[in-house]
Amino acid sequence: MTFPILIISMALIFDFYNGMNDAANSIATVVSTRVLSPIQAVAWAAFFNFFAAFTFGVSVANTIGKGIVDVSVIDNFVLISSLAGAIFTSSVATHMGYPISVSHAIIGGLGGAALTKAGAASLIVSGYTKVFIFIFLAPILGLVIALFFSIITLWIVKNSVPRKVDKIFRRLQLISAALYSLSHGTNDAQKTMGIIAIVLFTNGLLGGNFYVPFWVVILSHSVIALGTFIGGWKVIKTLGMRMTKLTPFGGFSAETSAGLTILGATAFGIPVSTTHTITGSIAGVGLVKGVGGIKWSVAKNILWAWILTIPMSAFFSFATYSILKALFLS
Repeated sequence: MTFPILIISMALIFDFYNGMNDAANSIATVVSTRVLSPIQAVAWAAFFNFFAAFTFGVSVANTIGKGIVDVSVIDNFVLISSLAGAIFTSSVATHMGYPISVSHAIIGGLGGAALTKAGAASLIVSGYTKVFIFIFLAPILGLVIALFFSIITLWIVKNSVPRKVDKIFRRLQLISAALYSLSHGTNDAQKTMGIIAIVLFTNGLLGGNFYVPFWVVILSHSVIALGTFIGGWKVIKTLGMRMTKLTPFGGFSAETSAGLTILGATAFGIPVSTTHTITGSIAGVGLVKGVGGIKWSVAKNILWAWILTIPMSAFFSFATYSILKALFLS
């Protein structure tokens, strides 16, 4: 039982960093518009991250669990290596203030370890195709939906008193922040569920069928909620305050657009990047003001962090597996 306990512990550390890095996704807009204080915002987001456990099932967990690499290739060493790569990449990005896709960190980690052990045949092409398509499609969808949503909403309120509009959207932003946190929790916590379920299945603790036990669902949501509550404040500053200036109207538009995009992906079992989606939505809101509404130097740094996430995780996963192989499998 030593290896399963170690791997589950590592999976929960990964889950914590997922919540911590992605706290920016959940609360950056509502904090930057000063609708809620930072502490109120993380508590609000953490609650809905946890509540998501009772909403949209485990289709994303099943994709991570059996749709990325061949299950027959996965063993304890592959899982340890995958998580080591994902944790290293996520923790470095979080402490440096880069809003990366923690989803892609674990997907890169799994791919790197599986490639090292069994070669390219161990990768499930259809699973990676889904992921790579949505690396580009998620932020584009977020941007386009947020842009149109903003234009339509602006048209609706064009003859209203600005102060009244601001007051209304401050209230509405509480709802949109809750929607986004719910969508974030239901998509991202499932990635940890998938890893833990793999551990249990690989070690013969689930019987002959792969499934996600309910205690795994509750545990994963609890830990991601804790990570969100602790918050990655450097990431929050980068995403919510440096890329564009947000108003309550803009925050509402970004959160609602991103939340609907993520819920749609979750319904189809696609482990979409919540980071990519909310960043695209914030950019869409900024573009309503024109091209100058976006700080492109900040956007460029974020884009580079996205590009490097999967290869960095894969590299550190490869290095970890190689060390473990030399120590235990030679």
